[in-house]
Amino acid sequence: MSDTSDITTLAVTIDDHELQVQPGTTILSAAEGLGIDIPTFCFQKRLPVLASCRMCLVEIEGQGKLQPACATAVMDGMVVRTTTDQVAETRSVMLDMLLANHPLDCPICDKGGECELQDMVMEYGPRESMFRDPKRVFHSKDIQLSPVVIMNVNRCIQCQRCVRMCEEVVGAVALGTVEKGMDTAVTGFEGSLASCDQCGNCIEVCPVGALMSFPYRYKSRPWDLVETDTICAHCGTGCHLTVGSRDGEFMRVRSQWDKGLNLETLCVRGRFGMDVFASPDRIKRPMVRQGDALTPVSWEDAGDYLRDRLTQARGHAAGIASPRLTNEALFQFGRLIQGAFDSDLVAMSSRFDFPNALDPLLRDFYSRAPFEEAIKNDCTLVIGSNVTEENPVSEYLLRGAVRGGATQLCLLSARPSRLDADARAFMRMLPGTEAFVLSELLDNLPDPATSKLEAGNVRGQNGPAMAGLDDLIAALSAAPGVTVLMGMDLFRTPDTEAVVSLLHCLLYRLQTLGKNVVLQGLFDRSNQMGALDMAGKRPVTVGEVLDLCAEGQVGTLYTAGADPVGSYPDRARVVDALKKVDLLIVQDWVQTDIADLADVVLPSASHGEESGTFTNNEGRVQVVGKFRTPVFAARSNIEIFEWFAEIQSAPLERGDQARIFSDIARTIPAYSGLSVDQIGPDGVFTSVLKRPLDGSPIVPEQTKLVSEEGLALITGNGLFYGGTFSEHSATLATVAEEPYVEMSTINAEERGLAAMQMVVVTSTAGDLTARLKVNPRFPEGLVFVPESYRSLRLNSLMKNGEYPCRVEVRKADS
Repeated sequence: MSDTSDITTLAVTIDDHELQVQPGTTILSAAEGLGIDIPTFCFQKRLPVLASCRMCLVEIEGQGKLQPACATAVMDGMVVRTTTDQVAETRSVMLDMLLANHPLDCPICDKGGECELQDMVMEYGPRESMFRDPKRVFHSKDIQLSPVVIMNVNRCIQCQRCVRMCEEVVGAVALGTVEKGMDTAVTGFEGSLASCDQCGNCIEVCPVGALMSFPYRYKSRPWDLVETDTICAHCGTGCHLTVGSRDGEFMRVRSQWDKGLNLETLCVRGRFGMDVFASPDRIKRPMVRQGDALTPVSWEDAGDYLRDRLTQARGHAAGIASPRLTNEALFQFGRLIQGAFDSDLVAMSSRFDFPNALDPLLRDFYSRAPFEEAIKNDCTLVIGSNVTEENPVSEYLLRGAVRGGATQLCLLSARPSRLDADARAFMRMLPGTEAFVLSELLDNLPDPATSKLEAGNVRGQNGPAMAGLDDLIAALSAAPGVTVLMGMDLFRTPDTEAVVSLLHCLLYRLQTLGKNVVLQGLFDRSNQMGALDMAGKRPVTVGEVLDLCAEGQVGTLYTAGADPVGSYPDRARVVDALKKVDLLIVQDWVQTDIADLADVVLPSASHGEESGTFTNNEGRVQVVGKFRTPVFAARSNIEIFEWFAEIQSAPLERGDQARIFSDIARTIPAYSGLSVDQIGPDGVFTSVLKRPLDGSPIVPEQTKLVSEEGLALITGNGLFYGGTFSEHSATLATVAEEPYVEMSTINAEERGLAAMQMVVVTSTAGDLTARLKVNPRFPEGLVFVPESYRSLRLNSLMKNGEYPCRVEVRKADS
């Protein structure tokens, strides 16, 4: 072979077809570029090459032995043949060896009909086996490794896709191998998956029926399924998934490597949490308040009730909508409040308020581009997020980028995450210190005039040294390009205006240093980015709406999918404010805490029961597919808005999804020129509308650290539940932890507390009881309670404008 050191492309001939490829390209990849199929078992694009199955062996001219196509790089002038007699014979022998110990139980195996071994045997296998010995048997019965994963180890063909997926992509290391040779078996620790994320990605990549979904087991055959492409509703990553249903009944979720940013991966919520629509809390019929009780009525009677009550309501009208609604529903809701009530008071969140400073930050720096491209910058800084638990698939992509050498990772967050092990630098940014830490980063970056960091200026002079801060400063200073991924913790603090402004200043400083600066969000609601877009230039906050309610200025409050009673801080204050509203209209798919206070409750469709679009964290618009019809008397959100508008004699312009999306494209600049027809399986990106930076943003006054004794209560999402939405999944309930309180080992020992004890968390506003989870890696001084458990009423402990709140933890009375 010729020297390739100065060659930019290499010439290869595969089955008489010539191709030019980049150095480092494997034969398998080159063949794929020519449309030539080479069979594989152990190979997966996202996984490290193993080259153990030997199915991809090919013949290379000038070499005596067959070589694995997945592990052999192309050399200039190489001639490859993939269909010779020797290659065919070798594939047949390899399949015969696999079948020698493989149980022939295809009629009862869930993989039947989509089994890669079946397909390979039909295409390349022998017609008669050479083996006559009894088949090896590991276990006579299947082993249930977890509530969602069941294993038949006898079917395993030792490709080890599952082990590599778990370790290299997910980072959980829940699966491994025992024994050697023909006795090798894949298993979990002591036959269980105790340390597992329960994501089911091992099931997805298993080529045979060795690893199976327990919830789906024996329910259907793949050819009986009607499959619908849609987008996950559990966080803002925007994973593409395919829902299989039979006769209108939900069966399973799967992912496909060639569709969506998630490729073949999903987290536990995405793969097993799509059964939320079957919640026993579903609202079956419209309800109206008669005395102290809500009474089910027909839609006609609900309309009559509303006509009467609307004429009596005083003052302004306002609306609060959930960022889990589609773009079309959010857009039409804004139109409804404007047209029916002549009001612009529409808030699009229900947990906390996004600051006014967010709009210029998004305008100047937000990158509406593929996440995988954003994290190829030299340095990626994750700030204010436990990515492992809040955006798991984003974590998979980050881990892949770091381990592949595409970026260096820096973490700045309160809670530890699994990504700490892959980070160049990480620092625990305790709640209340966000502004201070950002000020320190800003003050200690190189001066734009000299691009040099002055000696001895690694820390500011108005605060203590913080572990990891020096490493963060060094990483940001050295990197030619920096991507910042901002999480939801930045928006919970009362100081969020200053925090977001400081982040704006930090990005501006990095850009003036000549660095390529990219910003994206790690939002935890499925359409949070879309909700920010639909809100317009002057978004109204939930706090502003509640203040007006408390002052008696809101006569009618209409909520769509939002529950500030269950999620907004200071529950008692929210309830008091809502009691001063003349008419409270709640539209939702399940009975919520605010619905208990409502005058009228309208049953809406759940996710999967209406179509539309989401805009994910990347700014990518994706189609949300409808895979079932609304149950009971529920109607789609848009149909309810149109029904309500007619009651108010202010009809909305009717239209299907395409018509409404066209209106969005005409109204909202970032969506200009887009249409539903453009949105394929991978979605379509909205536009970046940056303006030239006209001077440095104003740096807020630096915040000083305030030392407080005791424990600070923080919240966020857990791995298994993303908000109370996920709590409605019966399957997730089988794997999720019961309501818990998490704290450090030291803080627990100081209070005489032990793991798994029931404890009481008390603030000046209230208390809650849950089981204690002790984490040796958890920061001292913090207590974490997930926001997902409705029964805890977590927001009862928090006062308005106070985050984190000071608490104490003690053992519960027995």
